[in-house]
Amino acid sequence: MFKSAVAHAQDATGATPATGGGMGLFGSMMPLIAIFAVMWFFMIMPQQRRDKQRRAMLASIAKGDRVVTNGGICGTIVGLHENTVVLKVSDDPPTKIEFVRSAISQVTKEESK
Repeated sequence: MFKSAVAHAQDATGATPATGGGMGLFGSMMPLIAIFAVMWFFMIMPQQRRDKQRRAMLASIAKGDRVVTNGGICGTIVGLHENTVVLKVSDDPPTKIEFVRSAISQVTKEESK
C-alpha cells in the first residue's frame, strides 16, 4: 500500500510535487543571508571600527605623550621613528626602551612640560 501511495505522488517525470510552498532558490538562501547580515552588524563592523580607531591613535602619537604598552610598561615617548617608538620609563637611572609602534596599547595623557 505504501508503494502505491508513493507512485501516485509522482508526476510524469518521476519527481515528487513541491510541498513547501515552492520557496525556490532565493527562499532557501534567505536564512543564510540573514545569518551573514547579523554576523556583519554584530561582529565585523565593530571590529573594523576599533581597528580604525587604533590606527588613528597610533598615527597621532607624539613626543611627550604618556603611553602604556601591551606588556603593561608605562612610559613617556621621547623618540619616534617610522615603525618604532622610544619610551623613557625611568629617570633614575635614565632608562629608555625601544618598542614597535604597534605595541602601544593606549595613550594615557600628555606629560606637562
